[in-house]
Amino acid sequence: MKTNASPKKVVLITGASSGIGKSIGDYLSNHNFKVYGTSRNPAKITDPPFAMLALDVTRKETISAAVEQIIAKEGKLDILINNAGVGITGPIEETPDEEIARAFETNYFGPIKVIKAVLPGMRAQNSGLIINITSIAGYMGLPFRGIYSASKGALELTTEAFRMELKDFNIKMTNVAPGDFATNIAAGRYHAPVLEDSPYKEPYGNTLKLMNEDVDAGKDPFVMAKAVHKIIQEKDPRGHYKVGEALQKFSVGLKRILPDKVYEKMLLKHYKL
Repeated sequence: MKTNASPKKVVLITGASSGIGKSIGDYLSNHNFKVYGTSRNPAKITDPPFAMLALDVTRKETISAAVEQIIAKEGKLDILINNAGVGITGPIEETPDEEIARAFETNYFGPIKVIKAVLPGMRAQNSGLIINITSIAGYMGLPFRGIYSASKGALELTTEAFRMELKDFNIKMTNVAPGDFATNIAAGRYHAPVLEDSPYKEPYGNTLKLMNEDVDAGKDPFVMAKAVHKIIQEKDPRGHYKVGEALQKFSVGLKRILPDKVYEKMLLKHYKL
């Protein structure tokens, strides 16, 4: 075990092989942080800009191994950024049960497994910051994206509880909810097929097209990286942050003040349903 802790703050980022995770890792690496990213298959990544470890958030043994490796080498772990996740779209009625379970295993149960793995060390050093990357979709039930919304919303609420449970240990936890960013999430997510004989064929097909257009036109993930860096520098981060287009962030506020049916009509109009 390394006896002297690294002078730099040590960061673990799950799902750092591309997109938001990679952008955060790049940015922090260039701002005097020691970054460890993870991927299920790091050997496939050529010339990574920071250290990459094998980790699958659905497999506890890989999580333990990665955390132990960092502690052994650096003597500490200061920051966890729970970024790994999967997208899922489809009519809930037609989405296979196993795909629903897989989404929750990755987007909800996985981050909790990683949090549990890092907490003992953070508690021993009496410091730590955990940032959960959720989604603005987690604030509302979106049509044909309800399972994704539910998995991210569950993590948002669990973080609220965690914050209060950890208050005596000087461990901070927060959520950062991105809107649409230009990443490859659309290519990697599970799409329930648009079935010819489905009663949802037309509305789901149209909504799927709109969702993909929103992602393609999304912000540069660099914006998320800057936001995360700013949060890290705060002495006492608040529980929730939203990063994205002004209209997307505004929609969360509208949900708090508008009657349910009015807000629902607003979503229906946006998705042309």
